[in-house]
Amino acid sequence: MEWRFHSSIAEINTNNDPKMKSPFRLAYADLIVGIGLSLSLIQLAAAADEEAWIASGQVTYIWHRKDAFPAAYTNLNGSPNSLLPERERSYTASATAFIGLRAWQGGEIYFAPEMISELPLSGLRGLGGSIQNAELEKNGARAPTFYRSRLFLRQTWGLGGEPVALEPGPMQIAKSADSRRFVLTAGNLAVIDIFDKNRFAGDVRQQFANMNFLTYSAYDFAADARGYSWGVAGEYYHDDWALRAGRFIGPRDPNQLQLNYSIMNFHGDQIELEHKHELGGQPGKVRALAYRNVERMGRWDDAINTFRADPGKNATTCTGFNYDSANAGAPDLCWVRRSNAKTGLGVSLEQSITEDVGVFFRGMKSDGKTEVYAFTSTDSSVSFGTLAKGSRWGRSKDTVGIGYAQNWLSRLHAAYLNLGGIDGFIGDGKINYKPEKLFEAFYNVNLNKYLWFTLDYQRVVNPAYNADRGPVDMYGIRVHAEF
Repeated sequence: MEWRFHSSIAEINTNNDPKMKSPFRLAYADLIVGIGLSLSLIQLAAAADEEAWIASGQVTYIWHRKDAFPAAYTNLNGSPNSLLPERERSYTASATAFIGLRAWQGGEIYFAPEMISELPLSGLRGLGGSIQNAELEKNGARAPTFYRSRLFLRQTWGLGGEPVALEPGPMQIAKSADSRRFVLTAGNLAVIDIFDKNRFAGDVRQQFANMNFLTYSAYDFAADARGYSWGVAGEYYHDDWALRAGRFIGPRDPNQLQLNYSIMNFHGDQIELEHKHELGGQPGKVRALAYRNVERMGRWDDAINTFRADPGKNATTCTGFNYDSANAGAPDLCWVRRSNAKTGLGVSLEQSITEDVGVFFRGMKSDGKTEVYAFTSTDSSVSFGTLAKGSRWGRSKDTVGIGYAQNWLSRLHAAYLNLGGIDGFIGDGKINYKPEKLFEAFYNVNLNKYLWFTLDYQRVVNPAYNADRGPVDMYGIRVHAEF
């Protein structure tokens, strides 16, 4: 359920505005006045037709059932990261509040407390980039967990050009901005709140549920186990062009919750170039993104060579951070973690075909030398698909989506897994390597102004890049409400 209130200076000050005749809206405005916020907002607002604050929220429940599937082996020789072959169920229940204030001329502050309860498939193990529910968090629990997801400052400097209307959203106060402007964002947020914002694939609560469509699967962006970080990003907009760059911190240990705040020594950098265009009179965007992480992570070749030189340095003997493998005949990354760099380059496209139909594409290749540190076990990835509104059958607020994704591992990554090694998400004890493939189709029904219900189907071929296991069929439902 998402609740949303928008307050403009015109609404607060104009008794003749018919929108203000609602007792609920008057009561809420009185509450804001009572705690001393509205006066400062009135004084600081730059224009009467711009929002001074927003408050919104959402609640989403996503459930999936995985059918039993064939597997030649599972967790071979004590390697613990297989997707279990029996029938399982998984769910997430999340709730988020979004609050935004116009604090001064060009300055905005955003805050988003969040709650989640979850049950992953097989302990969130056994899938590479094709995790069926992108709401799932590493190290999550069934008991509701409350935390701060975002707390950041955004400052905008106008540099001329034409006026552009910025539509309201959970993390965007509606306002008019210059088409040429510089935006600085700093604080606690997700890297993909700013980078790789694809209109047709990226909202797990209303669009595709699978992780492959949240962003590039091979984009190992800096984040804690919940997907959030601290950092700073700058965005320069020049009419149809945009250039973004940012630095964020990653986890102290791979795929864990605690962050490493030594931002000068360990960090994730990214830069993105975007161009807006029209094709056949319909809008579209093309983006190119490059990232470079510097973290204390292990290289696949170092782990293999260390084990071959001394089999005593295996997955069961390391006392440092490890994933608790019981395979004494396998190498382990814990022996070779040190400061290493990881790089990747991706291209994405979004294009409206008609007012009701759009298509998207993403493709990224990472260098494939080091372990997954914060995102999914993928070294190269592509995804594409289409999203359509139900206008043609009289359901304009319904959406239907069909998408396909394919992920690859590097040669060294596959060799490490074939020796029985594991990383944060995968490792069956050996591997008959094939690309991991994912098909997803969903229908999202709008029940009323606030509520949506989705039916979802997914099929994963070669789960965890292993042709000896699968394919896997999953069926899901999603209930999402917003106000």
